[in-house]
Amino acid sequence: MIVITTPTGQIGGRLLDLLLDGPHAFTEELRVVVRDPARLPEAVRARVDVVAGSHDDPEVVDRAFTGAHAVFWVVPPTPQAPSLDAVYSGFTRAAAAALTAHGVRHVVGVSALGRGTPVADRAGHVTASLAMDDLLAGTGAAYRALANPSFMDNLLWQAAPIRDRGVYTSTVAADRPAPLAATRDIAAAAADLLLDRSWTGTGEVPVLGPEDLSANDMARIMSEVLGRPVRYERQSLDDFRASLPGHGFSEALVEGYVDMMRAKDDGLDAGVERTARSASPTTFRQWCEEVLKPAVLA
Repeated sequence: MIVITTPTGQIGGRLLDLLLDGPHAFTEELRVVVRDPARLPEAVRARVDVVAGSHDDPEVVDRAFTGAHAVFWVVPPTPQAPSLDAVYSGFTRAAAAALTAHGVRHVVGVSALGRGTPVADRAGHVTASLAMDDLLAGTGAAYRALANPSFMDNLLWQAAPIRDRGVYTSTVAADRPAPLAATRDIAAAAADLLLDRSWTGTGEVPVLGPEDLSANDMARIMSEVLGRPVRYERQSLDDFRASLPGHGFSEALVEGYVDMMRAKDDGLDAGVERTARSASPTTFRQWCEEVLKPAVLA
């Protein structure tokens, strides 16, 4: 039995597809934890065991983890949370207790790069995510944290300004190369770990994409794929901070995002060397052609 949390999310949903129908398709029973089962396609609901509710609820995770051999763990967005601890470790504490109580043997979690870097203790959301990893690693289950850089897919939030003004923004230096990964590759890495559970102990599995790119490199590739000029505009941290409350984020989450972006510009994602195993396959150009371009042209 494999339990998948956030099965309608951008990673959990792709993972569920892989385990049901993709090249990773598997015959083991699947169980999903979802707040609103109606968000799952009817054909999917017919093929999985559905536990309705939030996976921070002790009763929900007790039901979900009964008989489970492996769990895929993701904390959902909680824009109005009062603290970063509440978003990550606070949300996870009931599940950690249930993992121990039910003797779940393997857990795969979505986390971030940065452990061991000089800025790991002041990286906002990333610092809190690493603390969540430590909590899960202490349950007795074998644990693997998928250590991710920024997601290519986050650029979809800027499809409109890319289309209308030929501009995308971030706070990082324009010429600083950094890894970035496609969420579909993160889901594939999770599927590999969930299907081959020969691993033991705790550790990280970096998902780094095939190359490091700067913001200017990304603008050049987007321009070539879209056939129109796209340029990068660097946003100050103060302007970035001012923009976030309008998206519904609490003060604590706003400061967490600011601290994370400051840390990224100070080398947060540069602490892991790319290897053949950590170099996930989707290039930024391929992702732009297959995902960003249809979104911009829609």
